[in-house]
Amino acid sequence: MKAATVATVGVGATAAVIVAALVQAAGTDPVGTALSMSAPAEYRDLIEEAGNACPEVSPNLLAALLTQESGFNPKARSPVGAQGIAQFMPSTWESHGIDGNGDGKRDVWDPEDAIPSSAKYLCTIAEDVKDVPGNKQHNMLAAYNAGSGAVRKYGGVPPYKETQNYVKAISALAETPAGAGQTSSTGQAATAINAAKAMIGTPYSWGGGNANGPSKGICCSPNGRSGSAITGFDCSGLTLYAYAKAGISLPRTAAAQYAASEHVEPGQQRPGDLVFYGSSAATIHHVGIYVGNGWIIDAPRPGTQVRYSPMDTMSDLYAVARPKSTESKEI
Repeated sequence: MKAATVATVGVGATAAVIVAALVQAAGTDPVGTALSMSAPAEYRDLIEEAGNACPEVSPNLLAALLTQESGFNPKARSPVGAQGIAQFMPSTWESHGIDGNGDGKRDVWDPEDAIPSSAKYLCTIAEDVKDVPGNKQHNMLAAYNAGSGAVRKYGGVPPYKETQNYVKAISALAETPAGAGQTSSTGQAATAINAAKAMIGTPYSWGGGNANGPSKGICCSPNGRSGSAITGFDCSGLTLYAYAKAGISLPRTAAAQYAASEHVEPGQQRPGDLVFYGSSAATIHHVGIYVGNGWIIDAPRPGTQVRYSPMDTMSDLYAVARPKSTESKEI
């Protein structure tokens, strides 16, 4: 975050973390409901309790925010110095961090302190912008990202692309009907999505990744970046790995994966499909796994991590295709 001094991990200039599997029950009010998301088991009780701190916060919204900020990684550290599962900057933690577990310490790296602190901070911000017109949750999230002053100045969500994407990402995650991702996908697609989701936060490595998981890459990307010293994934290494877990063997490159998959007509994509970017089949340069509601999991580029991105993360979206069901082979 900028003015609010809480930063998003691994999303560059835009807030881009979402997954349809972490969603709220269909037809319910997003405020004040119980947690219906597949948050990590060790954090569910914390989120359930802290997520009812004030009317503007719900367990689902809090879980969505934690997914956005760190992918539930309690050791996350952003390039600008944000820390822990809720990505507090040190100055913000100093003024808003609480001793959630009563052990006598306020530890930003301890989820038992950071998760309730995040909920308390959201409530504090909600109070700051309560008189601003518009959706109270959206204004609260915008203030969490850009600062209360910006929300008051613009009379709602400010016209910052990062903040607008941040609000859309968390709101969509918290409001999507439960099971939307898996009910429209095959068991193999669900397995692939879960495998990719488990790799959130893994470093990008040019040429990295295989059927067994993250690996050291090669040199060099078009911009001269080497993955030879980085254990991680590039875009097609991630999709290859995810589908290997589902028993489907994909080729190594994005273009070859497109050629080996079945084309999906526009508007017919379902979770687990592969989303390809390029100007033609021969020039495909990027691929991600569709997770529903207009979002993908991908390994974007050198210097980033595996993350959730909007489907329009790149301007040259070429096609969507569905991997063919096969027996996984050694790669």
